[in-house]
Amino acid sequence: MALPLSIKENLLFGVRYHGERNKKRLNDITENCLTQAGLWNEVKDKLNSPANKLSGGQIQRLSIARVLAVDPEVLLLDEPCSNLDPASTRLIEELLVELAKKLPVVLVTHNLFQAKRIAHMTIFMINGQLLESAETTKLFTNPDKQETSDFIAGLTW
Repeated sequence: MALPLSIKENLLFGVRYHGERNKKRLNDITENCLTQAGLWNEVKDKLNSPANKLSGGQIQRLSIARVLAVDPEVLLLDEPCSNLDPASTRLIEELLVELAKKLPVVLVTHNLFQAKRIAHMTIFMINGQLLESAETTKLFTNPDKQETSDFIAGLTW
């Protein structure tokens, strides 16, 4: 979600909240985080434009960049690709795979295909109960629990 601010001020919201005021440092954070999110080349000439003018996929990458700007220990994402077109989904997934090399990424998704594509470990839950946790390939190809197998096969929900 974009805050009702410019692209740059969206990105710097948390950084400013935590007290950063050094202009060079703020500019460096802006470029670095937008680059990490794969957005710098798309927005570098319109940083002062309203963020809500960006596409849905761009807004989602801006939101990820805003989180990266405060140097998180863990990245927790809830349905980061919902309502995005396939091209934007691919960009977000590629970004998450790269970010997972640097910090833990916890992704909540109902999209089984997405989980299979990008997760290292998968936790399967129903009604708030943990049913199974395993390496993703194992969980999808040889789950331990029948409920997991049935869900993956589309037999239950």
